[in-house]
Amino acid sequence: MATFRRFEEIEAWQNARQLVRSIYEITEKGKFARDFGLRDQIRRAAVSVMANIAEGFERGGNKEFTQFLSVAKASCGEVRSHMYVALDLNYLDPPSFETLAGLAIETSSKISALIRYLQSSRMKGEKFAHRS
Repeated sequence: MATFRRFEEIEAWQNARQLVRSIYEITEKGKFARDFGLRDQIRRAAVSVMANIAEGFERGGNKEFTQFLSVAKASCGEVRSHMYVALDLNYLDPPSFETLAGLAIETSSKISALIRYLQSSRMKGEKFAHRS
């Protein structure tokens, strides 16, 4: 796995950013836009994925980064769960649901891979050596 100098270089963060854009696009239309509770909750969960990856990266070391990645991964699950509500209420059509769910699952998988990498790293618990 490559080393990162900035969180913007992390593929999981890039995927999370795409997920946020997609969630915001889909929730600003139709019935979804008028269901303020669900709309705001799914948006917050999506933003949480992106934010926790960034915040964890900026923390003290791999152990803290891993903890924040775990929160980000959990937020991916929250996004997917809210998407089922939206699907059941016909706010999302099945193809849109599949596309968004696929993106959330891909993001979650990339986060999992990064967690595994950090847990097996010989620099476990240390600040990334490549950071400034």
